Amino acid sequence: MWRRAVPAACACFATVAVPAQEPPPEKEAATLPPVVVTGRSAESRASVAGFGDVPLSSLPLQASVFSAATLRDRGTQRLADLVADDASLGDSYNTAGYWDFLSIRGFVLDNRSNFRRDGLPINAETSIPLDNKARVEILKGLSGQQAGISAPGGLVNFVVKRPEANLRSASLSWRQGGSLGAGVDISQRFGEADAYGVRINAAYEDLEPRMRNAQGHRHVLAVAGDWRVTPDATLEAELETSRRVQPSAPGFSLLGNVVPAPGDPNLNLNNQTWSLPVAFDADTASLRWKQRLGASWWGSVHAATQRLRTDDRVAFPFGCGAEGNFDRYCSDGSFDLYDFRSEGERRRTDALELALEGEVTQAAFKHTLRGGVLLSRASSFAPPQAFNPVGDGHVDGTAVTAPSPDTFGEGSTRRERSTEAYLRGQTRWDDHSQLWWGLRHTRLARSGGEANYSQGFTTPWLAYGHDLQPLLGAGWLGYVSWGQGVETAVTPTLPQYTQPGAPLPALRSRQVEAGLKIERDRWNGSLAAFEIQRPQTSDVGLCDPDVSTPNCSRVQDGTQRHRSIDAAWEARVDAATRYGASATLLAATRAGSADPTLNGKRPVNVPRQSLRAHVSHAPTALPGLQLSLRASHESDRTVLPGNEDLRIPGWTRVDAGFNYEQATSARTTWVWRGGIDNLANRRAWRESPYQFGHVYLFPMAPRTAWLTLEVRL
Repeated sequence: MWRRAVPAACACFATVAVPAQEPPPEKEAATLPPVVVTGRSAESRASVAGFGDVPLSSLPLQASVFSAATLRDRGTQRLADLVADDASLGDSYNTAGYWDFLSIRGFVLDNRSNFRRDGLPINAETSIPLDNKARVEILKGLSGQQAGISAPGGLVNFVVKRPEANLRSASLSWRQGGSLGAGVDISQRFGEADAYGVRINAAYEDLEPRMRNAQGHRHVLAVAGDWRVTPDATLEAELETSRRVQPSAPGFSLLGNVVPAPGDPNLNLNNQTWSLPVAFDADTASLRWKQRLGASWWGSVHAATQRLRTDDRVAFPFGCGAEGNFDRYCSDGSFDLYDFRSEGERRRTDALELALEGEVTQAAFKHTLRGGVLLSRASSFAPPQAFNPVGDGHVDGTAVTAPSPDTFGEGSTRRERSTEAYLRGQTRWDDHSQLWWGLRHTRLARSGGEANYSQGFTTPWLAYGHDLQPLLGAGWLGYVSWGQGVETAVTPTLPQYTQPGAPLPALRSRQVEAGLKIERDRWNGSLAAFEIQRPQTSDVGLCDPDVSTPNCSRVQDGTQRHRSIDAAWEARVDAATRYGASATLLAATRAGSADPTLNGKRPVNVPRQSLRAHVSHAPTALPGLQLSLRASHESDRTVLPGNEDLRIPGWTRVDAGFNYEQATSARTTWVWRGGIDNLANRRAWRESPYQFGHVYLFPMAPRTAWLTLEVRL
């Protein structure tokens, strides 16, 4: 019945609902979703910034916050979907059935070091469910003061839903292709003065996307509780367990020296009869104690553990041996096909943070200080793997091969321990001027294989913010900032390298940024100009794995420099109509490389222009209904390092949606949400990552309708 009724209901709507801001617990109101949040509401605060409850409109940095209501109203299924809402975000090897890769300001985030969960580090080499997340926070720019080790570009923080006032919510979902899902969200406070609270989120979904050979399923169960021991002390605990099983979808590629036209976006090249799904199992738990220590001081102890298990399996296209090109497919559309299996991968991350924050007044200066120590431990086990050639595949998906599942090698375990001590603060000396600063020192030790080493480094950050009210009126903030971030790298443990496993000096990135923010009653916006310089590494020497004597070295080789202007705007014409837009103009180049063909060239998979726009309207003739249109545009992207002649064309996509809130009784509200993504059914290459030394091209998903029903009691 669902397969007939739900598509018919979805066909009644030509446009979709506008995403909403985070509602009050008792009743959620649908409003326009933020792109860059600079408002005064609770949603305008982002703990990922590291400055507590300070509104983002007052901070000398750029960030986005996507609330749970926004995620639901937009039909967001995974982190990668947020790319459509913010021009500074980009895809970077995002495909069905695999974990998400995200780029910010043109730099790909490291899934092992650029992700946080309630502020503590996690490993994002897994499928992360959004069902129990209160919001997703995205910091834009260098994160050296928030994370000891991280790739430049920014940080992502998932904030878990906690007990609120009494809440009962159940939902059903459908997505074109046949995916069906159901979920519940229950929150209850009880005891004297509501001292105890519990929140339960559970969801199950059968995954049947429009892409063929990609059927699977997922489920998640999450429980969060708290105990308000006294008005000055709170104990919080939560746990989450999830599983996702779904075949992944490899990318297409160059055909010889030609960028092919986008083909069938529903074709999955992982379509052999022996293809097995990727399975992600994840268990996470945390415990946090918060204690008031005085009139203006708070302390906290926060511990968390994450355990992941992955079975990574795919019929994997890689290169063209027939033409001697191992970074693309053959001119005739064929490719070398491999049976890849890595079953039983295990990853574990443990973290403990002791933090203290408060205020100190000294003469005419008022200091807000936050300091602490973060202890973290991470380990990963890589089992014996299979990566065996099984013959030739073809981009039309018709090739048939036999499996070759035999594994080779031995399993390996890698371990990492780090101790990070940090202090950051805000110093005010009058009503208009503020100095922001941060300092983080990290001691790191790694072991496993031949990569056994320890390093230490300090990452500073400094910013000055000035209230421009005397010049431009109320609500204007100007700022400048400077900061550093650090990454680490080692020489691969392969026989062709002269010093396998040897650590390189810490790779220290630098960022300078200047920006303006404006917050008014009917509109808000931001403008930022920045430059990020990131060290690059390259291999020098023959680097031939077939010779008996090591002949290759890995060294630091110049920089990758990103210069950009980011802008965002949100406004409401009246109570019924809202609109907004964001834009990123990015000039990214390599410089100082020993390979002159790279210098001055654009990095692969980085568009020069990205634009996002949205408009919503609530017709007065039908109270409770909101309609929206959203547009995304990106310019072309290069596909090969040092070669700007081969590019995928730019593209524009339009999505439509609706949100209809209907009170069916004094205690019950029905909320219908739905939409049509890629309304014009545009065909295009969405991105062109250069992954594993190979060009891959991922097509834009075809026109897809979706519909959800949420019932609140």
